[in-house]
Amino acid sequence: MFSRLKGCRVRRQDMSNEVRNVIIIGSGPAGYTAGLYTARAMLNPLMFAGYMSGGQLMLTSDVENFPGYPQGIGGPEMMMDLRAQAERFGLEIQDRNVGSVDFSQRPFKVESEGEEFYADAVIICTGAEAIWLGVEGEEAQKGRGISTCATCDGAFFRDEEIIVIGGGDSAMEEATFLTRFASKVTVIHRRDVFRASKVMYERAANHPKIEIQTFRSVKKWLSDDNGLTGAILEDPRDGSEHEISCTGAFIAIGHKPITQFLEGQVETDDEGYLIHSEHTMTNVAGVFAAGDVVDTRYRQAITAAGQGCAAAIDAERWLEDNLH
Repeated sequence: MFSRLKGCRVRRQDMSNEVRNVIIIGSGPAGYTAGLYTARAMLNPLMFAGYMSGGQLMLTSDVENFPGYPQGIGGPEMMMDLRAQAERFGLEIQDRNVGSVDFSQRPFKVESEGEEFYADAVIICTGAEAIWLGVEGEEAQKGRGISTCATCDGAFFRDEEIIVIGGGDSAMEEATFLTRFASKVTVIHRRDVFRASKVMYERAANHPKIEIQTFRSVKKWLSDDNGLTGAILEDPRDGSEHEISCTGAFIAIGHKPITQFLEGQVETDDEGYLIHSEHTMTNVAGVFAAGDVVDTRYRQAITAAGQGCAAAIDAERWLEDNLH
């Protein structure tokens, strides 16, 4: 038996454990938008934003392609704007990670730091994190010259020489896209065999602005007070080194979705991305997903925000249909 109390459900047999209508796991554009919509719908949502709240945009210095900011805005600043807007309407945010979940029965259980929380619906917006090289000098230049998103940051490198690291379709696509802005693009790949499809590879290899260097890996990033200046490249065959100059670099060696805490509770693809079963709902009724945790194609702030909106609306309608 259940009863309604201030926008949440409370189990009669244990009045200390309130059952929220919605718990949102993860922040960023998808999470904050889902929080905004569910809060305005009076669903009393609770968000676990994570220790590194705000998602990948917290590493982006300038955002120029998000509607509503004609002069551009810093990534962290935009995330704080989205967070403040959602909190204004009542979103409760806890800046900590979720350790595990139990979706085997409703209400769903979400565990964080040894505490258990319950909800009738869950929206997962944990995103995907880019795979970085992890070499010397990289941490200091993240978002200041080294990026993982050409669509987001390519326009900042007009008429400059930049490099792309990777050998798959994403790397070839990023390199080709960047020729719109850069004077030269050099693709760096550690082998001479590419995972990219033939058509994507040839499109890049045949472009007059693109040079492809094989048997090269980045050993160290070089910079000065103005930002990135180049990299030390190493030949994995013999360890020989040489320096390359660049003012921008794009790492395109893949992303990994942040879904480890789910431990098989929700259906994923082979790489761990969540799969939509019906609109934004996963294969578990009442569990929804939005943003880069499910999106392997676009990975943009605006598309993540749009999915967050859709997931919130889907969750609201699902709750109306199943709890009344």
